[in-house]
Amino acid sequence: MMMALGMFVFSLETLAYQEFQRQTDWRHGSTSRIGTNPARQFLGRGDDSITLPGVLLPALAGSPLSLDTLRMMADTGKAWPLVEGTGKIYGLWVIESLSDNRTVFFKDGAARRIEFTLKLTRIDDGRVDQLGILTGAVGGLLRGAL
Repeated sequence: MMMALGMFVFSLETLAYQEFQRQTDWRHGSTSRIGTNPARQFLGRGDDSITLPGVLLPALAGSPLSLDTLRMMADTGKAWPLVEGTGKIYGLWVIESLSDNRTVFFKDGAARRIEFTLKLTRIDDGRVDQLGILTGAVGGLLRGAL
């Protein structure tokens, strides 16, 4: 297991990302002053985002159904715990976007190579009502992918 987003496990069998890019912002407000530099005040933490680009090669490793599962999870609007395979807990994250680019096709139109980019944003603000649960079609797809 490379990482888990909720119960979705990133691995060679499902979806393996090839990079882990994280950006954390901090907010500093600015107030203009006459005759001098603007005054700045630390306002707190800003957005925390993770981007996971990778390549899916269905004939060798991974399943295009994994992309469908992530899209269904995103459709719920819920937050999902993100845990690294090492045990590091990153907190609660929502799926902001998922893009894929399919190339090198079989004669039936199925892609041999699918490049994807998953973007996550952290929303740890104590709202447990945003936590996703495994029910319905998403839970069934997740259980089938594992």
